[in-house]
Amino acid sequence: MSIFHSINTSGSALTAQRLRMDVVSSNIANSESTRSRVDENGEWEPYRRKMVSFQNEGASFRSHLQAANNKANGTEGVRASVITEDETPFKMAFNPNHPDADEAGYVAMPNVDPLQEMVDLMSATRSYEANITALNASKGLLMKALEIGK
Repeated sequence: MSIFHSINTSGSALTAQRLRMDVVSSNIANSESTRSRVDENGEWEPYRRKMVSFQNEGASFRSHLQAANNKANGTEGVRASVITEDETPFKMAFNPNHPDADEAGYVAMPNVDPLQEMVDLMSATRSYEANITALNASKGLLMKALEIGK
């Protein structure tokens, strides 16, 4: 294990949480977008909420081999494995004056809940701050270790 292992772990978590914050901010920005992409029928589809999934960075063959040889402890950080779209149905809003309204006057709105997105954003921000604190603690320990030799 390297002396920089904890810094690398915190760095990977910072990168993953930053991506999560970017995806959440994209969801909030598109919470009213009724024309995001064209579906298979050639018609416009509203924006679909996106979600980030994380996984252990040590999921490679090399990491498993090192763990089998007792050279790794299995904690190698985190990474964003995939960004998926939420398949919940779109919200239907009555607005007959909207250009995308159907014959009954309803408009398919994105499946983004701004309240849920704000909670997600706050959670990602807190995780980001916690990883910065861990990174600073590791940096402080390394600086104190360097002072031992004086």
